[in-house]
Amino acid sequence: MKYVPTNLHHRYIFFTGKGGVGKTSVACSTAIALANQGKKVLLISTDPASNLDDLFETKIHREPTPISGVSGLYAANLDPEQAARDYRDQVIGPYRDVLPQEAIQQIEEQLSGACTVEIAAFDEFTKLISANENEYDHIVFDTAPTGHTLRLLQLPKAWTGFMDTNIHGASCLGPLSGLSAKQEMYAKTVEALSDSSQTILILVARPERTALQEAARASVELQELSITNQHLIINGVLKRQTDDPNAQAFSDRQEASLANIPSELISLPQYEVPLKPYSVTGLNLLQRFLDPKEDTLLNHNTEQVEELNLQNLSSLLDNLTTKPSGVIMTMGKGGVGKTTVAAALAIGLASRGHRVHLTTTDPAAHLSLALGDDIKEMSPLLQVSRIDPKLETARYSSEIIGMNVDHLDEEGLELLKEDLASPCTEEIAVFRAFARIVEEADHGFVVMDTAPTGHTLLLLDAAEAYHREVQRSIGNIPDSVRNLLPRLRNPEETHVVIVTLPEATPVMEAERLQKDLQRAEIESDWWVVNQSWQDIETTEPVLQNRALAENQWIHKVTALSKHTALVPWKATEPTGWRQLEKLTQH
Repeated sequence: MKYVPTNLHHRYIFFTGKGGVGKTSVACSTAIALANQGKKVLLISTDPASNLDDLFETKIHREPTPISGVSGLYAANLDPEQAARDYRDQVIGPYRDVLPQEAIQQIEEQLSGACTVEIAAFDEFTKLISANENEYDHIVFDTAPTGHTLRLLQLPKAWTGFMDTNIHGASCLGPLSGLSAKQEMYAKTVEALSDSSQTILILVARPERTALQEAARASVELQELSITNQHLIINGVLKRQTDDPNAQAFSDRQEASLANIPSELISLPQYEVPLKPYSVTGLNLLQRFLDPKEDTLLNHNTEQVEELNLQNLSSLLDNLTTKPSGVIMTMGKGGVGKTTVAAALAIGLASRGHRVHLTTTDPAAHLSLALGDDIKEMSPLLQVSRIDPKLETARYSSEIIGMNVDHLDEEGLELLKEDLASPCTEEIAVFRAFARIVEEADHGFVVMDTAPTGHTLLLLDAAEAYHREVQRSIGNIPDSVRNLLPRLRNPEETHVVIVTLPEATPVMEAERLQKDLQRAEIESDWWVVNQSWQDIETTEPVLQNRALAENQWIHKVTALSKHTALVPWKATEPTGWRQLEKLTQH
C-alpha cells in the first residue's frame, strides 16, 4: 500500500526504528507534505546521526527554526549528547564541592550511557511539547522514546532520590531527582502518547530480517504501554527496471524477508517506499522522496564509480596472524553484518591452523545459519559458544536484587528491577560472561561477535577503582573482569574490528563508537565496510547510483581508520564453512 503522509490527521506523529532504515528521511518528507497542505508543522529530531542541517541545507537550532522554502514548517534539532551533558551538570552540580574528584568522575561515567542520553532527549522533547502544544497542527518526532524509558518515567519511586543511596544497584540512568520538578509534565506527555486520537506511531524498517525484528520488538514494548495506534513503513523496496541478475537476487532476498515478517507486525497497516537511487539531502530531494513518479527522473547518471583499491578480509586476516593468539572483537550497530564477519574471521583463523573460540551474543539460530551444521567435521580447531543475553542478565539481576532485598521497600525493589531491565545492564552481564570465556582461553584466538561499548568498559573500571569513595556501585567485580580490562587496552593482545555499511547512519554511528572506545583507551586498527556495491557489475539504474553514493562514506571511513577492508555485496548471503572461508581468501 502506498504511504500518503497527507492522510495523517494526528497532532503527534512518531517515527521509530533501528539505525539506517530511513526514519529521518521519511519524517522530514512527511513534515514537508503536511506543511504543503497549509498546516503548521514542527519537526523534532533527537537522532544524532540524522543531521537536519544537511538535509534542509540550513542551520537548525534547539529552538524551532523556520525552514526556508516550506511555508509553515519549523524544525528543532535536539542534540542528545548536549542534552545529556546539561542533564549531567544539573545532577552532579550539588556534589562537586562535596565528593572527591575521583568520585565525581565515576558519577559522570555512570551518567554517560545511552539510557541517560535518551532520558535527557525526552526531557528536551517534553519541554518543546509543553511550550508549543497549541501552536502547531502537527508535531513530527524523529526517533521515538523506547519502552524502557517510558516505563521508568511511570515509576513514582524514580523521583524520590532513591538512586542516590543505592549502594549495590546496576543503574545506568543515575539519579532522576534532578528532574523531579518535571514529573507532572512528563506524566502528561506519556499520557498523550497513549491517546490514539492524538498520537500515531510509525515503525520504519528495511525489507531485511534484522530491521523487521527490531521493529517487532519495539512494537510489542510500546503496545504494552498502551501505545497501540501503530503503522509500519517498509523503506527501500527495489522496484526492478531491468533483468539484471544481481538486481534479481537483491529483490529475491527482500521478498524472502517480507515473506517471513514477524508475526507481531502482520496486523499493522503496512506501506512500502521504493529504494532510492540517491542520498536524500536538500529540499528538492526531500520533496520527491515519497513520490515514486519522480524516481525515473533521477535514475540516469553518467558518472563512473571510483576505483578505490581497498584491502579485503584476507589482508585483515594476514595482519591478525602475525601473532599466535589474541582477542578479536567485531563491533558495530545491528544489521551491518558483524556476525558474518566474525564467523568468517574465525573460520579463516582455523583454516590457517590456529585454535579459535568463537562466541556470540546473537541468537543461536543466526550463528547456526551462518556457520552451517558441519563445523566439527570441518575443523576440530574451532570451538563455538553462545552467550545468552537473557540468561546472563537474569543471573546478574538476581545477584544484584539479592544484595538489595533486605534494604529496600516494595517500591524501591520495583524501581531497581526496572533499572536492571535497561540495555546497560544486559551489556554489563554479557561482558562478564565474555570475561569468563577469555580467562579460560590459554592459547589461540577468541573472536567475539557483538562486543561491549567503551561506556561499559569505563563503567566497570570506574566501579572497581572508586567504589569505596562513592555511594553508588554496579556491584562486585569478578577477577575475570578485573584482569580483562588491561588486556583489552593492550593493542598487542586485542584487535577491535569495526563493521559498518557504506551509508550515512551506519558510518556516523560507527564513528561515535570509535570515540567511545578511545575514551576507554581502546584503539581500533581495522574497519570493515560490508555489503558494498563498488565492485558489482549491474545494469539496474538504482543500484548503479547507489554504488556512486557509497563513495563519500567509504572515503570517510578511510579517513577515520588506520586500515579499511571492503566486502562486496553477495547475491546470496554467505552461509556455511566454504562460503565464509572464501571471504577471507585472496
